[in-house]
Amino acid sequence: MDWNLELLYVGRTILALLCGGFIGFERERHGLEAGIRTYAAVAVGTCSFGLISAHVPLGADITRIASGVVTGIGFIGAGVILHEKGKAVGLTSAATIWATSSVGLAISFGMYILGVLTSIVLFGLLALHDFPIYKKIIGKKADPAKTPSPD
Repeated sequence: MDWNLELLYVGRTILALLCGGFIGFERERHGLEAGIRTYAAVAVGTCSFGLISAHVPLGADITRIASGVVTGIGFIGAGVILHEKGKAVGLTSAATIWATSSVGLAISFGMYILGVLTSIVLFGLLALHDFPIYKKIIGKKADPAKTPSPD
């Protein structure tokens, strides 16, 4: 057992936790079910699977775990989508849960800048609807009587 390598993996896992929690914070502040814990868990779990794939014996296909994670998280995200009053809700949560798994996977492979940058971009996309300029650009008028739906 290489303790330096193990500590590196712990650091990667903690970074994935922080990045996923950062994305989930934006969702949680709007009172959505999928929040800090959900997004942090997705990032940590994906990071862990990525780290596990690093220990696949030589000659084996190390991409199988990563592709399985992408598919599995997509399946979980599909479960977040609901039909309510004739429209689909949860699409943004499903998409960002799936995208957050890429953060964990990037960090597990040592792509720290990509993982952190992706977290910042996702947070920005989720927070975008809070800015009045966004409503102007897409043509929606801000109605103070209605709370904007983050999904």
